[in-house]
Amino acid sequence: MSLKANIESEIKNAMLAKDKDRLRALRAIKSLILLEETKEGAGANLTADDEIKLLTKAAKQRKDSADIYKQQNREDLYAVEMAELSIINEFLPKQLTEEELVAELKKIIAETGASSAKDMGKVMGVATKSLAGKADGKLISQKVKELLA
Repeated sequence: MSLKANIESEIKNAMLAKDKDRLRALRAIKSLILLEETKEGAGANLTADDEIKLLTKAAKQRKDSADIYKQQNREDLYAVEMAELSIINEFLPKQLTEEELVAELKKIIAETGASSAKDMGKVMGVATKSLAGKADGKLISQKVKELLA
């Protein structure tokens, strides 16, 4: 089942359950999908990779907004962003733990033959593709730096 069909099904369930918060988040995701599909030069259907990128971007935006609201002591807005983030995370692949991430990065470093910080670009290219949606890009970069240091 495609992400769009899955979201539409969840929207119906949220409407029946009268869950306004869930409905708002699901509609936001559907809106992003429709915008991406109708964007100039885009195909009619999104690939699984496109869907993951879209959801990852939406999750990052929610997390960044939540951090700002937390700093400004806006608990009401912080709660809304965190609720939407948790709903978006339901549709993303399971995030790797730090130990799993380090293990994956060690495999990638061995495959690419990287030995120093000069080889970071090679490792990051492979890592961002293979770990897309499974780990945050900043965390991947940080761990690669630590492993190549």
